[in-house]
Amino acid sequence: MPLPIDMGYVTDILYRLLTTPSPTGYTADVVRLCCAELERMGIPYELTRRGAIRADLKGVRSTPDRALVAHVDTLGAQVKMLKDNGRMELVPIGHWSSRFAEGARCTVLTDRGPWRGTILPLKASGHTFNKEVDSQPVTWQQVELRVDAPVANRRDLEERGFNIGDIVSIDPQPEFLENGYIVSRHLDDKAGVAVMLGAAKAVVDAGAALPVDCHLLFTISEEVGSGASSILHQDVAEMVTIDNGTTAPGQNSSEYGVTIAMADSTGPFDMALTHSLIALCQAQNIPHQRDVFRYYRCDSASAIEAGNDIRTALVCFGIDASHGYERIHADALESLVRLLVLYLQSPPRD
Repeated sequence: MPLPIDMGYVTDILYRLLTTPSPTGYTADVVRLCCAELERMGIPYELTRRGAIRADLKGVRSTPDRALVAHVDTLGAQVKMLKDNGRMELVPIGHWSSRFAEGARCTVLTDRGPWRGTILPLKASGHTFNKEVDSQPVTWQQVELRVDAPVANRRDLEERGFNIGDIVSIDPQPEFLENGYIVSRHLDDKAGVAVMLGAAKAVVDAGAALPVDCHLLFTISEEVGSGASSILHQDVAEMVTIDNGTTAPGQNSSEYGVTIAMADSTGPFDMALTHSLIALCQAQNIPHQRDVFRYYRCDSASAIEAGNDIRTALVCFGIDASHGYERIHADALESLVRLLVLYLQSPPRD
């Protein structure tokens, strides 16, 4: 009998995750939120030196372990230079286009506290620049941060506590629509974190006995490439990553059901583990599709590249306009939770 899934919890925790700023390098607040959820569910956990989370769902056997992983860090920006015009030059945190930064409301996280602001193109006024607003290049050198403070030059910025290296958090602007669509920045990968917590809650609430230990891993630096490289227990035999699958021309991902990745830019995922997940979807009539991603890497890649001898797989919620103005559907989240609960209950392979 399938375990009940609390989708109200999944969407609630997703909203709380989205509204907790966590660009890579500034993840302490969202880590505290996840730790509080784990404590509430009675799931033991530990923090790594860098601040990632290892949580443990105990099974009948302790080895070979399994792991689920999702990342709490998001894209963002960092102050590169305090400019003579009282604005700030930016560099991106993670890989995303300045096209999606233009017009974004944001928060500059200074040593003295937060300041609100807007990221604007250098030529932001049609009344001043006429058609030049449409012809300027799309690069990070062509945008600047206008802070909502009385500043006219570099000295004004310095006096108010702005510094090179300050992290900039981009507003998510989440919308949860009645028809199931969820529109927000940073769904990558806070939707994956919500799914992982939802699966854990289903297991805990039902008091389900798992056949083998499973570690819930919350990484804090996936967007800059290191991700799960150092968080794994040494006896983990297989790890399933939860992340986004891009719905776009030339891709087979969907905003509905589960997207199972067969390969990404680092190569094919483990065929045995991947096909076992496909078999679970088929056996329980979970809508799913397969896809291959050419310009994509995830926590699985960083774990393998760090020398971990593990099988890896990637399961995805379909996302439209990844690393931009993202959209997903609650159907994909529910399908993913169902799949992960089945995976946690399935017999291990030695």
